[in-house]
Amino acid sequence: MNTDLSSDANSGGFSGEVSGINPGKHRADISAESAASSDNCANAYARAGVDTQAGDRAVELMKTAVQATQGPEVLGGTGGFAGLYDATAAGLNAMRRPLLATSTDGVGTKIELAKALRIYDTIGQDLVGMVVDDLTPAGVRPLFMTDYIACGRVVPQMIAAVVEGIARACQAVDCALVAGETAEHPGVLGTEDFDVAGAATGIVDAPRLLGPQRVCAGDLVVGFASSGLHSNGYSLVRRIVADARVDWNSSIPQSYGVTAPSGSPFAEAADYSVGLACLEPTRLYSQLCLELENSGWLAARQAGDFAGELDGNRVHAFAHVTGGGLAANLCRVIPAGLHAVVDRSTWQVPGIFRYLMDLGGVDVTSAEDTWNLGVGMAAIVHPDFVPATIMAAQVAGMEAFVMGRVSDGVPAGERQISGTKGVAGGTVAMLGEYRF
Repeated sequence: MNTDLSSDANSGGFSGEVSGINPGKHRADISAESAASSDNCANAYARAGVDTQAGDRAVELMKTAVQATQGPEVLGGTGGFAGLYDATAAGLNAMRRPLLATSTDGVGTKIELAKALRIYDTIGQDLVGMVVDDLTPAGVRPLFMTDYIACGRVVPQMIAAVVEGIARACQAVDCALVAGETAEHPGVLGTEDFDVAGAATGIVDAPRLLGPQRVCAGDLVVGFASSGLHSNGYSLVRRIVADARVDWNSSIPQSYGVTAPSGSPFAEAADYSVGLACLEPTRLYSQLCLELENSGWLAARQAGDFAGELDGNRVHAFAHVTGGGLAANLCRVIPAGLHAVVDRSTWQVPGIFRYLMDLGGVDVTSAEDTWNLGVGMAAIVHPDFVPATIMAAQVAGMEAFVMGRVSDGVPAGERQISGTKGVAGGTVAMLGEYRF
């Protein structure tokens, strides 16, 4: 894993790769500098705020977790500067027109909450969720991921905990963690400050590409429940909590019914506090969506359904609900001339959203434009594939529900959203009232 613990902006990375490529290279601008430098220079660098030995310790602590994400398709080497991946292992030979896809993201100011609670081993799942699940709407299978951590001071246990969280989530979505870098920025970031970002690459055969080109009138929209806030809207969350002078360790009034969701790492906590409820990791949807894409493709083949240059598929598109809320992201996969009508009353909004709305005096429209309000991913499918979609979600431990329909003609609904994220597509009409 090309994981450089680079310091400042001068290095090409961690010369001490931790990922399976060069076990010494995960995160450390160290090999090039410390191996060749005298003790005097090393001490001068340390006085400037860069601790290369701490980087080495972080690498050792995270090494096992990183290597656990890697199969034989991740190639090793000594002193490599980049992660290597054998593309033939991705099934290229069986594809008619293999397309590579890539995405990149971070976790925003949720980092500040992790710092406040001193819980660092869950933020990595948020990163993987934000990055890998952005590949999902096109039916892309993730192959490998890289990460980048910038910090004011390398604390080995903290850096290792973050990377271990990334690695666990990569394992869960069958994605190799092949490279990464940790950059120490003394004088730029505070000693306890850090940020994390990542990028992932995946593959899809062009005839199986999902998206608005498949969506048609009569399709149904199925929502997959979120685990909570996921990784969006935390500037608002933090402002609400700060203005209300609420401690992150405070209990949430029982009347809001806030409980840890299925699979929560905090399920055994004595008190599922405000902080834990807001730090709840982003749910991962990639495996479920890829399973549905494959079963939808098989169902179409059995029915003799073909769509010109595209293979037939009962699954037409997915929408990852991130920044901007449900409508703003769903309309990205609705083609021009069509609209999706979403009924807000078809699912129960998790209590953490109502708690924050009440605490901060946030109106429904503002909440709807900021948070996912209980829907982390939406699938647009052929009507006859709805039962299979809901059943697959339930088997995966997620709640799923029919929340809308794609139609042509004039959209109905008190709110109509279109043209978001730079996409000149269709419209999403929101109607009804949320069930809080």
